[in-house]
Amino acid sequence: MAMATTSSRLTTTQYSFLSSTPCSPATMAALPRRRRPGARYPRIQAIEFDQNTVVAITVGVVSVAAGIGIPIFYENQIDNSAKRDNNQPCFPCSGSGAQVCRFCTGAGTVTVVIGNGESEVSKCVNCDGIGSLTCTTCQGSGIQPRYLDRREFKDDDD
Repeated sequence: MAMATTSSRLTTTQYSFLSSTPCSPATMAALPRRRRPGARYPRIQAIEFDQNTVVAITVGVVSVAAGIGIPIFYENQIDNSAKRDNNQPCFPCSGSGAQVCRFCTGAGTVTVVIGNGESEVSKCVNCDGIGSLTCTTCQGSGIQPRYLDRREFKDDDD
């Protein structure tokens, strides 16, 4: 029995929080209050975002903005381009509407070396002996076409 008294004395001396003695009011104020049984308090849940979630949300917002903004930008550019006059000279023909034949280099004839030092001169089959061809870029107009004007859009329904 003497041993039990010693251990209870040690408990109260070393570990005051285990003792059954009442605490001071200051100590009681520092302790968390217990909820009343049956009391309901609203739950507030904090949403925690890690770095990957923030990046994913940012990429999604930017993608939606780009998906809407880029087509609107191009539509405005097409409308503005259609309103402007096109008077830029064609690059390949320098505004003349004709290009020099690349086979006969404008001579209208082609010289073919047959062998034994013999050669034969014949009319160019590419330009039919004229020496020039209609410019394929501007179709002979001499005006540089706009980018979309140079393309042929074929309808799949036909």
